[in-house]
Amino acid sequence: MAFSTTPDWFHLGDDEEIVWESRPHPIELGVAFPVAVVLVVLGLGVTAWGLSDERGVVTGVGIVLVLGGGATAAVRYLFWTNTRYVITSSELYKKRGVISRDVTQFRLERVQNTSLSQSVLGRTLGYGDLTVYTAGSGDPELTFEHVPRPEHASSILSDQLALSSAGESAL
Repeated sequence: MAFSTTPDWFHLGDDEEIVWESRPHPIELGVAFPVAVVLVVLGLGVTAWGLSDERGVVTGVGIVLVLGGGATAAVRYLFWTNTRYVITSSELYKKRGVISRDVTQFRLERVQNTSLSQSVLGRTLGYGDLTVYTAGSGDPELTFEHVPRPEHASSILSDQLALSSAGESAL
């Protein structure tokens, strides 16, 4: 899944290219998303029943279920689709936010170490966390949470780090 155009929240340098881009695994939507979808479907059924029997209260309850479930599903979906992880040939980016925007960016040459962690559920469903540590800090500086196919993302990051350090060594 690649960007068709460069998003407005980061700018590529002349010799820089996007090598990997993703959003979190759908598990990031959480339990609230499928529950909200069920509420919408249930609300549609209750609304139809209330309208067919001319029961105003039942129709009102159905409408409330549809609106509440729909709003919850929409909010979860917006947060999920507005989280992006990008590895370019020289930088790492993590973008979050729907109304406000939070972008974390690191040059690859600052990366000291990376780690990949997966729970049992994560291994089963194909997601994990990719954590980046930078020089001079023992704490994680950047974590790509619930990354789909995390081994692939980790491999790409390792390749880019190797290319970045080889480029520094040549200087």
